[in-house]
Amino acid sequence: MDKSLSLPVRESVKDNNPSLIGGACIIASVCVGAGMLGLPSAGAGAWTIWSVLAITLTMIVMTVSGWMLLEAFKHYDLKVSFNTVTKDMLGDKVNMFNNLTVYFVGGILLYAYITSSGLILQDVLGFDSKISSILFVLVFSAFVWHSTRAVDRISVVLIAFMVLSFVFGVSGLAVNVDMSVLFDTINEQTIYAPYSMAMLPVALTSFGYHHSVASMRSYYGEERKAKNAILGGTAIALSLYILWLFSIYGSLPRSQFGPVIEQGGNVDALLTALGSVIASEKVANAINIFSMAAILSSFIGVGLGVFDYLADLFKFEDTKQGRAKTWLVTFLPPLIMSLLFPFGFVIAIGYAGAAATVWTCIIPALLVRKSRSLENGNEGFKAPGGKAMIMLVMGFGVLTAVFHFMSMLGILPAFRG
Repeated sequence: MDKSLSLPVRESVKDNNPSLIGGACIIASVCVGAGMLGLPSAGAGAWTIWSVLAITLTMIVMTVSGWMLLEAFKHYDLKVSFNTVTKDMLGDKVNMFNNLTVYFVGGILLYAYITSSGLILQDVLGFDSKISSILFVLVFSAFVWHSTRAVDRISVVLIAFMVLSFVFGVSGLAVNVDMSVLFDTINEQTIYAPYSMAMLPVALTSFGYHHSVASMRSYYGEERKAKNAILGGTAIALSLYILWLFSIYGSLPRSQFGPVIEQGGNVDALLTALGSVIASEKVANAINIFSMAAILSSFIGVGLGVFDYLADLFKFEDTKQGRAKTWLVTFLPPLIMSLLFPFGFVIAIGYAGAAATVWTCIIPALLVRKSRSLENGNEGFKAPGGKAMIMLVMGFGVLTAVFHFMSMLGILPAFRG
C-alpha cells in the first residue's frame, strides 16, 4: 500500500490524550441536528414504534460501517483521509463518484442548517433571515477553521447546553404526553410499517458521521479509541432521538403533522405546531433553544468533516492561508445556495440520505472487503462480522437509496397528515 498518498490534513493530537467523551460528542454533534429536526416529520407516517425500530436498525448498521472504515484506514498513516484511501483501494473512477456524493451530502446538510438557522435567528434577533444566516456562518465556522481541538471544546459545551434545554423542554412536554396519542390508539386500523421505508433516508442521514472517521482516527492516534468514540457518539444520538420522538409524538397528534409536512418539514413550521400544544412559554422557549443548539452543533461537526475532506482533496496546506482556502470551498457554496434557494428542511435531508448511502454503506463495505484481501489484512483492528456483515451493510445502503427514489416517484405511501 502506497503510504506516500497520505496528506497531513491536520496534525494528530495523540500525545495530548484526548478524552473519549470529547470525541463521542463530536460524533453525536454531527448526527443530532439532522435527526432531531428531521425525524419527527419524516417519521410521522410510521409513528412511534416503527420510527424507533427504523432508527435503531439504522444506528446499528451505521456504527458498524464506520468501524469498517477504521479497519480500512489502519493500513495508512494517521493523517490519511477518506479520499486518499478510496482512491488507492478502489481506483480513480470510484473515488471520483464517492467524492461527488460526499461533497453533495456535506454541502446540502450545511445548506439546510444555514437556512434553518436563519429562519430561527430571524425571530430571536429581529434581523432578516439572510443576514442572520450570514452572521451564523461567519461566527461559528471560525471554530472549524481553527482546529479539531476547538471543535471538541465547543461540541462538549453545545451537547451539555442541548441536554439541559432538552431535559427542560422534554420534561415540559412529558407532563402533557398522552399515551393514546403516543401510540395512536384512536386509529386502531391504521397501518404504519410501509411509511418507515420512506423514513429510512432521513434516518440514515441522522447517523451520517462517516466523513469525520478519519478525523477521529487522527485525533486519537489509533483505531480502538476511535471505535469507542464512534459507538459512544451514535449511542448518544440514538438515545436523544428516542426521547425526542416520544416527547413530540406524545404531545402533537399524528393528524396535526399535515401543516408541517406541507411546508417541507421546515424547522420553524415544526416549532410553530409544537407551540400550539405547549401551554408553558418557558417550555416553548427551551424547545426553540434546543433546536438552535442542535443545528449549531451539527453545523460545526459536519463542517469539520467536510473541511478536512476538502483540504485533502484539493491538497491545501495546513497553514492560515491554506485553511482560508479550505474555508471558502467548504462554507461559501452552501451559504450562497441558502441565500438564493431556501426550501424544505426534510426534503434536503432526504436527498442527502439517498446520496449518503454511497459513502456511509456501499464504499465502507467495498473498502473493508478489499482491506481483508491484502496480505496483512487480518492483522490489527478488525470490524465485527464477516462477509455476511459486509453484504448487510451494502444491502441496507442500496435499499435505502431505492426507497428514496420510490418515494420521489410516488410508489411508496406518503403520509400527508
